[in-house]
Amino acid sequence: MMPVLPAESGRVVAFIDIGTNSVRLLVVRLNPNHSYSVLTRQKQQVRLGEGAFEDEDLRSAAVERLVLVCKKFSELALSFGTEEFVAVATSAMREAANRHEVLHLLRQESHLDVRIISGQEEARLIYLGVASGMHTGNRTTFFIDIGGGSTEVAIGDNDDYRYLHSFRLGAIRLAGLCGTGKMDGPVSVAHYRKIADYVKSSIRRSLARLKKEKIDCAVGSSGTIMNLAEISQKTRSVRGEGKEPVLEYTDLQRVIGLLSSLPLEQRRKVPGINPERADIIIPGAIILEVFMKELGLGSLAVTSRGLQDGLLVDYLSRMDAFPLFGKLSPRERSVLQLGRSCGINEAHARTVTALVLELFDSAAGLLLHPYGAKERELLEYATFLHDIGSFISYTNHHSHSYYIIRNSELLGFDDTEIAIMAMIARFHRKKAPRKNDPGMDELGTREREAVRVLATFVRFGESLDRSHTALVQHVRFSAVDKDEVRLEITARGDCQLEIWGIESEMKAFAKVFSKKLVIDIVDSHAGQPE
Repeated sequence: MMPVLPAESGRVVAFIDIGTNSVRLLVVRLNPNHSYSVLTRQKQQVRLGEGAFEDEDLRSAAVERLVLVCKKFSELALSFGTEEFVAVATSAMREAANRHEVLHLLRQESHLDVRIISGQEEARLIYLGVASGMHTGNRTTFFIDIGGGSTEVAIGDNDDYRYLHSFRLGAIRLAGLCGTGKMDGPVSVAHYRKIADYVKSSIRRSLARLKKEKIDCAVGSSGTIMNLAEISQKTRSVRGEGKEPVLEYTDLQRVIGLLSSLPLEQRRKVPGINPERADIIIPGAIILEVFMKELGLGSLAVTSRGLQDGLLVDYLSRMDAFPLFGKLSPRERSVLQLGRSCGINEAHARTVTALVLELFDSAAGLLLHPYGAKERELLEYATFLHDIGSFISYTNHHSHSYYIIRNSELLGFDDTEIAIMAMIARFHRKKAPRKNDPGMDELGTREREAVRVLATFVRFGESLDRSHTALVQHVRFSAVDKDEVRLEITARGDCQLEIWGIESEMKAFAKVFSKKLVIDIVDSHAGQPE
């Protein structure tokens, strides 16, 4: 069934993911301007798969926990005005002999119509959720998600996948099937090898296909992988600061050795560990270790995105009124989503962005700056969002813009890129950036200089649409010599306000480029300089 289009006030939809270990809830408002707002994210461990893979039935205690959590999550979603629920169940439910009875109970008690999805569909949705939030470009990427009952993998890039597979391997499943129980004591080398050998035999046939791919990068999702990365970071002798979450293969081996050497109660106290995962994290870690070793993966980027996000992406992609998930890249989507969710003046933003990019490109052609495609892309996004702070108030909105961009979950960007965009937006008006300004110390020397140059272009672009009527149609630096630079402005009609704005920026321009600015005004109808 096609999703219903949002009404003028928006439409609230809840997504529920019933996993083998936890139940997750995501509630979003779909806004009329083609953006969405996350209203709440919740997660609760239920251990639905506890004993299920040995008994074939979901145990009554686990079902009771599931029904109670789903009932509470449903009530919470309704309190936000939810009009539609999209609920799916994965490994533990699809393999349970008593799954139909459990689904009936969920309909009766929690008023949820839950759909059991196949392993292949689970892998597809995880790929959608992860790939839509990362900037991998056309690089061949290996995606892996280790759940309680199954492990999903995919091969693809930002545009599409070309391989999907679901393995009957999971942290809870292995903890039971390999006789580890609750793993109260240390895990011996022999026991470790037994689990690793079981994983290898389970993936052997698929490995031949996976090894044919030239993998450029790898991404891991799920609570197990996130927790392993957290333990790695907290127990490392030298901790990296301000870096994207990455789990090195050598660190994973170190973490497995540490966890395996400890009994359960001491394992629960390891820095960074989620105590609720202490009894199942070693089997999950071994699954990841085997995949990384067999595929020769030296490191793995870690993300919190997963199946739940894939449900949202899949839902929106089927709505004609939501073009955000068409051919846009994850970066473009996240910038557009942030801007629209804060109600920016999109026409003005696009006008200024077009002018700023003309300035950047023409300046590059005259060798006024050394920057290339990477800086141009960040400039484009920062310019589109430069007025986003008006969402809070117009007064000091440049400072508010900095805060919103710096603290938003802009998918597909690393921390340094977000900091650069935030600083560019911050200095689009009022004072020009200085080396000692707060926030500049987060950046290296080259990045600080880039902010000075790029912010100057945004200041010009903002001035060139000062009246918000797109009077200036084109702008370019047309000539340069050792003393001055010519700026050619093509306008329709009287753009005196815009010219005054440019004139007020001439001192800042001279300070950045060490050249005087000379302005030529071209009437778009006459085609000749005045």
